[in-house]
Amino acid sequence: MTELSIVMPVLNEAAGIAETLQALAPCRARGVEVVVVDGGSGDATVAQATPLADCVVAAPRGRAAQMNAGAACARGNILLFLHADTRLPADADRMILASLAWSGREWGRFDVKISGRSALLPVIALFMNLRSRLTGIATGDQSMFVRRQAFDEVGGFPDTTLMEDIALSKRLKRRGRPVCLGFKAITSGRRWDQNGVIVTMVTMWGLRLAYYLGSEPALLARFYRDARRNS
Repeated sequence: MTELSIVMPVLNEAAGIAETLQALAPCRARGVEVVVVDGGSGDATVAQATPLADCVVAAPRGRAAQMNAGAACARGNILLFLHADTRLPADADRMILASLAWSGREWGRFDVKISGRSALLPVIALFMNLRSRLTGIATGDQSMFVRRQAFDEVGGFPDTTLMEDIALSKRLKRRGRPVCLGFKAITSGRRWDQNGVIVTMVTMWGLRLAYYLGSEPALLARFYRDARRNS
């Protein structure tokens, strides 16, 4: 069995998917499996991804459903969930395998760096990383990784339309805290640039607070879509 599989959910990512997958070529050369899960793209995402991945599969739209589908067909003992607009640090696969081995833990994540125009983005990333260390909760932008056995035993990502990364973190945290790697995954700040840093930050904080207070993820997802359309 492959030691590590990278699962990437995609939807209409033709503009950047080839570059993203090409960046994973060194990992693939070391035996890492790359599984791309398409949620019904209407562009050339699948055509561009197919020659650059080990497996491209279709799944119902939604990150949780897509990542669960990718995990189901992946062959690795360890699963890394990677957003299509995120770049891993060099030798990320080796870092993951080593950190889980020496720590004895079941899951973890990288620190995040947000690329974009605003001078506030490094500050936001700093607080995201600090908050994650304090709470033991990771987000999808931090490129979560987990041993397959632990992922299967907690039931994978819950069937939800938003906050699937937070929900999985809470499930895994009951088994133990994550490994928090200081090496940075670089994620695109396009939503911050498009919608404004302050507006995006307030929106995300509000959604997270509402989630912790018990609001339904489907309702929060609808609010988030409406906020993006009106921004």
